[in-house]
Amino acid sequence: MKILITGCAGFIGSSLSQMLKNHNYEILGLDNISDSYDPNIKNWRIKNILDKNDISWIKADICDFQKTKKIIHEFKPEAIINLAARAGVRQSIDNPKAYYDTNLIGNLNLLEISRDLGINKYILASTSSIYGNSKLPFDEDNYDGFSLSPYASSKKSAEDMCRVYNHLFNIDIVVLRFFTVYGPAGRPDMSMFRFVKWIIENEEIQLNGDGNQSRDFTHVSDISRAIIKSLKINNGFKTINLGSDRPVKINSVISIIEKVLNKKARIKNHPFHPTDIKKTWANIEKAKELLDWKPEISIDDGIESVINWYLDNEKIASKINLYF
Repeated sequence: MKILITGCAGFIGSSLSQMLKNHNYEILGLDNISDSYDPNIKNWRIKNILDKNDISWIKADICDFQKTKKIIHEFKPEAIINLAARAGVRQSIDNPKAYYDTNLIGNLNLLEISRDLGINKYILASTSSIYGNSKLPFDEDNYDGFSLSPYASSKKSAEDMCRVYNHLFNIDIVVLRFFTVYGPAGRPDMSMFRFVKWIIENEEIQLNGDGNQSRDFTHVSDISRAIIKSLKINNGFKTINLGSDRPVKINSVISIIEKVLNKKARIKNHPFHPTDIKKTWANIEKAKELLDWKPEISIDDGIESVINWYLDNEKIASKINLYF
């Protein structure tokens, strides 16, 4: 099966590309190497994951309709996995247009190309952020929250767009809502990378709130497995949560890192940010039923994988700019 992956140099995209390659899929990646966070980590993924595994990829922006269509027409994929997105809740407040350009217009371009070229399998990466402060655990088909940021709003709008294209043009579409993905070579704008870096480098942890807020942390390898399984869904439109179903307090994450490193964190607390959600928790019954999937990586093992990657690549990792 020939697969086109957008956002292939991203955190999830690079992990998925390697896993698909190991499963003998024929893949082509697209990435615009955006500067939404320090591109040095993307360059590391390109060198050590994409190039090392002979994964073909092209520098391109999905907002460029003609170039993207030409690439896809020449490659002739049977499925598109759209992981290209402007991610990050707080940055979206300062630069909402960039988020709507990529997350909406880019998504629309790919759907139109799929329609024009007869590509009938489409997977969209979405987010737990669309739930806002809904009743827990978050259920795909029954929630009452509203978007708390332009990022969340842009992803929810992209989901709605996918539903329209399924309804009008019968494209099989799976929307996967990711819950706080973490792992080796992760995003430096997210808490797990930052906590590990700050503790290893003897820097003060900058913590919003008191640390009693919790997240449904999900390891990137578990996410990649689920995406591959979702390629086999062939009936209409599905929305599926991908989480651990085991929320963990931020203070507990810090404690696990301290234990693995045998180092004590220094913490500076800041006010809770208005875009933050107090707790995320995924109902993953649909993922179990439709994908025959459940997470395999425990939070302890997952955090250890992040720490080991950082220590193995400390020369580069220590120089990653967290506030790019």
